[in-house]
Amino acid sequence: MSSVAVPTPKAVHRSSMDWLQAWLPKLVLAPSVVIVLVGFYAYILWTLLLSFTNSRFMPSYKWVGLDQYLRLMENDRWWVASQNLLVFGGLFIAISLLIGVVLAVLLDQRIRQEGAIRTIYLYPMALSMIVTGTAWQWLLNPGLGLDKLLRDWGWEGFRFDWLVDPDRVVYCLVIAAVWQASGFVMALFLAGLRGVDQSIIRAAQVDGASLPTIYLRIVLPSLRPVFFSALMILAHIAIKSFDLVAAMTAGGPGYASDLPAMFMYTHTFTRGQMGLGAASAMLMLAAILAILVPYLYSELRTKRHE
Repeated sequence: MSSVAVPTPKAVHRSSMDWLQAWLPKLVLAPSVVIVLVGFYAYILWTLLLSFTNSRFMPSYKWVGLDQYLRLMENDRWWVASQNLLVFGGLFIAISLLIGVVLAVLLDQRIRQEGAIRTIYLYPMALSMIVTGTAWQWLLNPGLGLDKLLRDWGWEGFRFDWLVDPDRVVYCLVIAAVWQASGFVMALFLAGLRGVDQSIIRAAQVDGASLPTIYLRIVLPSLRPVFFSALMILAHIAIKSFDLVAAMTAGGPGYASDLPAMFMYTHTFTRGQMGLGAASAMLMLAAILAILVPYLYSELRTKRHE
């Protein structure tokens, strides 16, 4: 007679533990994966579908092809928003990077009260864009902000009315956005600078290189990944900027300070042109992908060569 092996309680327990260890990470991650798939990618596909329909106040699935994209290209307000994005995004990214790098280099000199100074510069990033926009709207308002304060102090000829000037209002958005984001860029670069091998800097100093030369030619070029990370984050902030515009200018005067995100919200939720708003949202996504894909390709290619 052949005997059948009966699993011992210890073996059963070990098998159960192995199963739990194999499946527990998947069970923990499953809700997050479902939320991302449904709440992010599924809605992207749904928005893409709506951009090919004649949806107005409510979704409609009557296919109109590229009509919404053609209407978008013929919309003057869209072109104003796109031009504003180029000005706002270009200045915002360039100035934030410049200020952030300069502050990071200065703090890298191990100055006194570095922790307090770093906190002061990082604090604006803890605020929401709504708070930032509201605060700067008060500061730059000609009737009650810095303009009025300086005139009350005796500078009667002082004028700073950019907030109500259609040709300059977009620069007010740049000022507020730079104020909020430059400290974050500083933190990114400071973390990168603290990771640089100090022996390289000391060797360059022994060879007679000045400190500015060391940073410009040795240290900062080695922080290429940090630079691209900061560029990606700032570009993402610029393209999706809505709350700053809504709180600070509401797109005005007229629609002189419109950005694509504001255009999308206005036409989708207040003007009942959901199909047109969906088309503008897809072009915004395309703009983000146009920055993201080359960056990812460059990084993957670099790692492959390494």
